[in-house]
Amino acid sequence: MTYSIGQVAESTGISVSTLRYYDREGMFPELTRSDGGIRVFTERELGTLRVIECLKAAGMPIRDIKEFLTWCQEGDASLSKRQAMFQARLAEVERQLTALEKTRNHLLYKCWYYDTALALGSEAAVRSLPPEAVPEALRPHRL
Repeated sequence: MTYSIGQVAESTGISVSTLRYYDREGMFPELTRSDGGIRVFTERELGTLRVIECLKAAGMPIRDIKEFLTWCQEGDASLSKRQAMFQARLAEVERQLTALEKTRNHLLYKCWYYDTALALGSEAAVRSLPPEAVPEALRPHRL
């Protein structure tokens, strides 16, 4: 099945201008054009877009994504480079998740803190609570 650039933009939420940019940057090496010069996308390009969007969401710069796509064109000769790249990106995402979880837990504690201060009428009342008054799950995040 084939798709126009408008159909791809609508189904993926990626703007037409971004799709054109990706094409100009060579990120769709097998993208064909109709007799009228219109880009014709296939499932292959849609798969490439899914990888691009995943890597972007994982914080990878476009230049590195382009390098990865070049490696894909090399076939099996670049398997170890591609594997290492994904392992490194996964490690980075896991580091970010750990940091976000720490931030989330601190926010949860602060929400409890201010909810309690409002309910008791002051921050001083919260500060004077014994440690066991803090919900157990939030105790490690109390600063």
